[in-house]
Amino acid sequence: MSLWKPIHHTFAPLADREQRMRAVRMSYALWRIKRGRSVEKLEREIAGALGGTVFLFGSGREALLALLQALKLTPGEEVIVQGYTCVVVANAIKAAGMVPIYCDIEKDTLNLNIDALSACITPRTRVIICQHTFGIPADTERLRTICDAHNLLLIEDCAHVLPDQSGPAEIGARGHYLLLSFGRDKAISGVTGGGVVCRVPYVTTEMARYQEQAQDHNLWSIMRLLEYPNLYASARPLYGIGIGKIALWLLARLRLLLPILSGGEKEGSMSRVLHRMPNACAYLALAQWRRLGEFNDHRRRLTRFYMEEAKSRNWNRVDGITPDLPLQKYPLFISGAERIRKRLKRKNIHLHDGWTGCVVCPASVDVTETGYAKGMDPIAEEACMEILSLPTHPTMTMEQAQELVSALDPLLHSA
Repeated sequence: MSLWKPIHHTFAPLADREQRMRAVRMSYALWRIKRGRSVEKLEREIAGALGGTVFLFGSGREALLALLQALKLTPGEEVIVQGYTCVVVANAIKAAGMVPIYCDIEKDTLNLNIDALSACITPRTRVIICQHTFGIPADTERLRTICDAHNLLLIEDCAHVLPDQSGPAEIGARGHYLLLSFGRDKAISGVTGGGVVCRVPYVTTEMARYQEQAQDHNLWSIMRLLEYPNLYASARPLYGIGIGKIALWLLARLRLLLPILSGGEKEGSMSRVLHRMPNACAYLALAQWRRLGEFNDHRRRLTRFYMEEAKSRNWNRVDGITPDLPLQKYPLFISGAERIRKRLKRKNIHLHDGWTGCVVCPASVDVTETGYAKGMDPIAEEACMEILSLPTHPTMTMEQAQELVSALDPLLHSA
């Protein structure tokens, strides 16, 4: 393994040279950092590709909160989400005054178990959020049929995947709304930011009002977001000798790096204050949106490679994966997954991604505050303990994928 090129999920996985240079250029254009034309351009281009009306906010979780508030639902009504999800989804539901109801998953897809869904629907159910986990498509055709039969709204969570012309029809085509995220390790990255694709005209007026009333991030916060690609790219080659890890720890202590989750969010709470997506972050995301086909094709190549290797080496695979999928990461199931991650870490391979050992992720979350109780979703609980995922992000090379497979294979067979 290369000492200077760690294999990873989370060390600025989309911060390639182009994004780093754009971040530097924008940091000198202070008059364009908060507001500018990039937000409108990104909204317009996404709407042209996915249909509907697009509203951008400071993060995906804020976009979801704005949407749930715009729907004018009654406090205490229910939103069905899957087990094996991110805490920010549950937090946004709670912040909107609603109740998250967890439905178990299919282990073959890591998505909502539609056969278990009927038991979760009650007279108080109003919304179903389906997550295309790691880019594996949920069965939106069946979900939309169920929603129409029960007069429910379907929100497709596209945080892990953005559809392109080569993608499966199940993603992005049938939801009343699409939830987007442009965080640090998503399909494309603006370091932060997110949005909603709204296909229900009567809600667009309310969404526009929430967007207009949203606050700007302060200049210091946006500057720290712009520094993220270059700070991580500088520390990344030094991670294998320990210096990079120390540098990032010091930067976080000095508050030069913004955390992905606040302490309050890990404890199950979320501020109801909405923010605009900074123009600086939209500027980064817009460039990557225009390269979405390139990024998705790269992910497809790695997905096919891992599929072929997993089949030839008789690894325990997720059966719902097909070679046309631009996966955010390629999941495997193995007993003792955490032990294998620790052993690979000694070889500068870092497969911790926040989606292990927990049904409401990451593992640092106080799950008791999210509305989830142990035993609710047994398949999700089993899967999260056995899952081991392989990187497919744009800065992960095929040579690194080959190195990873060679290092992983003897550990999987010994396990």
